[in-house]
Amino acid sequence: MIHDVFIVDDDAAMRDALSLLLENNGMNTEVFADGSTFLQACEYQNPGCVLLDMAMPGMNGHEVLTTMNERGLQIPVIFLSGYGDISMAVRAMQLGAIDFLEKPISGAKLIKRLQRALMNDEGRREMQLHIQASRQSYSRLSPREREVMVLVVSGLLNKEIAHKLQLSPRTVEVHRIHVMHKMGVSNIAELVSVAGLCKI
Repeated sequence: MIHDVFIVDDDAAMRDALSLLLENNGMNTEVFADGSTFLQACEYQNPGCVLLDMAMPGMNGHEVLTTMNERGLQIPVIFLSGYGDISMAVRAMQLGAIDFLEKPISGAKLIKRLQRALMNDEGRREMQLHIQASRQSYSRLSPREREVMVLVVSGLLNKEIAHKLQLSPRTVEVHRIHVMHKMGVSNIAELVSVAGLCKI
C-alpha cells in the first residue's frame, strides 16, 4: 500500500530533503510551508502520517495538532524539532503525537519510525472497519435476537435462556443460530469478542 506522508515545515530545504528521502523509500509526500495551509488541505482520512515541525511562523506544531484533534483528524503525527526539550516532548505526547524527534535525524532512523507509525495506523484503521462492520451486523438483529445474544455472551445455557425469556429451548437454539450467522462468527468466543466491539 502506498502511504501519504505530509511534511509540514517552514524550511524549504528541509521539506525538499525529506520529500526526496521518503519518495525514494516508496512513500508519497505532500509538502506544506505552514500549519494553516496543511490544515486547509488535510480534510480526508487516507492512510498516512504527518511529519510536523514544532517551530513555524503562525501556528506552531502544538497548535496544529490541537486543531487536528478538534477536527477529529486521526492521522499519526511525528514531531520534528531543532531545539526540543523534555517539556515540549511531553506536551506533544499529551496531545497524541506518536513520536518526537530532534533535528538533525538520520534518514534510516526516520524511515524506521515512519514505517512503524504507518503500520500502527493501518492496524487502527482495520480495527475501526471491523468495529463498524460488527455494529452494522448487530443493528440487523431482531429485538429477540439481541436479547438472546446478550444472554449467550453472559454465559447462560440455552435452557437457562429459555426459562428467562419464557421460550422453548428449541426456539432459543434457532435464535442463537441466527445470531451467529448474522454476526459472522462460528463460536462463542468469537461472539463474545464481537459483543465487546459492539459495547454490549
